[in-house]
Amino acid sequence: MNLDAIRSYCLSLPHATEGIQWGNDLLFRISGKIFAVIGLDPPNSLAFKCTPEKFDDLIERDGIIPAPYMARNKWVKLETLDALGDRELKTLINNSYQMILSKLPKKTQAELGAATKSVGTRKRRGDALKE
Repeated sequence: MNLDAIRSYCLSLPHATEGIQWGNDLLFRISGKIFAVIGLDPPNSLAFKCTPEKFDDLIERDGIIPAPYMARNKWVKLETLDALGDRELKTLINNSYQMILSKLPKKTQAELGAATKSVGTRKRRGDALKE
C-alpha cells in the first residue's frame, strides 16, 4: 500500500482522526489515542500496535523492526510501506485500532458507539428520563 491508501484506510475507521506531530509524522488516533503513525520523510515508514504473539512474528521478517520508543508496548515499525501485503496490512492496522479502542474508558467507548448509530436507534435505557 502507498501512503495515500494507508491514510484513506485509517481515516475510514470510525471516529479516526489525523494530525502531524513530532516534526514530520502523521498520526492516526481514536479519541486522542494513537493507533498508527506514518513517517512522512522518505522512505515512508509505518508503526502500529500489535499483540505480543504477532509482535514476535513480525519482527522476524525483513523490513520490520520493533518501533523505537514504543516497542515495549508491542508496536512494530515497517521500514518501508511495502514490507507487508495490502490485505495483511489492513488487518494489522484494524487490529491496532481495535486494541486501542478497547483500552478507552467504557464511557468513551459508549459515547463513540452511540455517535455511530442512526438517530432512530439511539434511545437507550435512561434516555427516556432525559427527554
